[in-house]
Amino acid sequence: MIKAKRTPLDLMDDIYSLAHWLTGSETTATELVNKTYMNVDNESSETEVFTTFRTCYLDSIDEDDANSLPETPCFSKETPGMSLFKQDADIRLSVLLSAISGLKHRAISRILGKPLMTIRAWLSEGRKSLVHDARFEYLFLNTGCYRRREVS
Repeated sequence: MIKAKRTPLDLMDDIYSLAHWLTGSETTATELVNKTYMNVDNESSETEVFTTFRTCYLDSIDEDDANSLPETPCFSKETPGMSLFKQDADIRLSVLLSAISGLKHRAISRILGKPLMTIRAWLSEGRKSLVHDARFEYLFLNTGCYRRREVS
């Protein structure tokens, strides 16, 4: 069965749902949807629309949000908070893209610009986090301890 191509207008409900789940605010979600659709046209592909939404969302995150992450033994003060916050946002977005939009792992990988195995790991851990009602940022910070470190 061939899946019908969704137009940018077909994706508007998904984009709003993603924005609302990520921000928790109707006003901010509406602003993100507006910014996204100002940067796409009627001929944009599904991947382009979601990639544009991701860019708008990441651009809306400010330094104060990044500095609110708790310090853990895994991440020292020298670890750039903004990059951790944006990675946490990508983990959330990967789970929501799968759950809300029904996207497959490979499509999510293209949207986020991350390797397929990274997306699979994020989806697995993110879903476990939702089942156990844990917050995403704690999930990311706790699983970050086990990441392989490069030896210099």
